[in-house]
Amino acid sequence: MSQQQPEPWLRGTLADHPPAQRAVLHALQLAGEDIARWCVPLSTAQMHARPLQLPSVAFHVVHIAGSLDRLLTYAEGRRLNETQLQALAAEDAGTGTSETLLMAFNRGLETAAARILAIPVADWEQPRSVGRDRLSTTVAGLLIHCADHTQRHVGQAITTAKVVQALAAGGPEIA
Repeated sequence: MSQQQPEPWLRGTLADHPPAQRAVLHALQLAGEDIARWCVPLSTAQMHARPLQLPSVAFHVVHIAGSLDRLLTYAEGRRLNETQLQALAAEDAGTGTSETLLMAFNRGLETAAARILAIPVADWEQPRSVGRDRLSTTVAGLLIHCADHTQRHVGQAITTAKVVQALAAGGPEIA
């Protein structure tokens, strides 16, 4: 049995980035590693399964990538476009193979990290607004929420993946 390496924030990586930016990037790295560990083994049917009517693993991986795109659009001082709004409406569509969903998830994390790095740390206190109601926040608030929101959905995806795997292994029927 191989020993799992420490979480990204304990590896001493990204030391050339300011602490808050580093923390957000580490959260995205951890998300990618956790999804790979727990969700790559799932079949397409398992990715879309909804035991106990929980949101599917597929929903969570699609939602993470989409929410990062939306939050970073706000952080960059822009409004959502029609494509982003349509993607939001389709997040729970229940389509896509396990492979395509995970590739899109990983691409979303990579794109998010690049966008985070492109935002100057000096701009983190700049005011921003979110959503149709244009709720007030800052660039920093949006970036910290990228980390928080991503980790919340990763935890939910892992929990659902474990339930789906237990059911596939002959665990108790809990549909």
